[in-house]
Amino acid sequence: MFNHMVEDLDGVFHALAHEARRSMLRRLSGGELTIGELADPLEMSLAAASKHVKVLEQAGLVRRTVDGRRHVCRLEPRPLADATAWLRFYEEFWDTRLDALRDVLEKETP
Repeated sequence: MFNHMVEDLDGVFHALAHEARRSMLRRLSGGELTIGELADPLEMSLAAASKHVKVLEQAGLVRRTVDGRRHVCRLEPRPLADATAWLRFYEEFWDTRLDALRDVLEKETP
């Protein structure tokens, strides 16, 4: 189970590593968009946008439906929630460490 979750997170972080894919996800948070609508502001071809969408699909972040020639995409937020939960552990870790450092520094300051 844990290994499966880590593999899923690997795919999510890989998908998030590219600015074009992050931009696509940001825009999909406002609702469904076609591949063409995703490609337009990025000034990329439909083929390039489709490849980026495929990476997002493989990570479980996007679901694509085909209606004739139209490929419509929508955001699947669950993997982002899983990644956020994983990162929160480290946020708590660093908050604790930084609080301890602050306490030490305050004791040393006259």
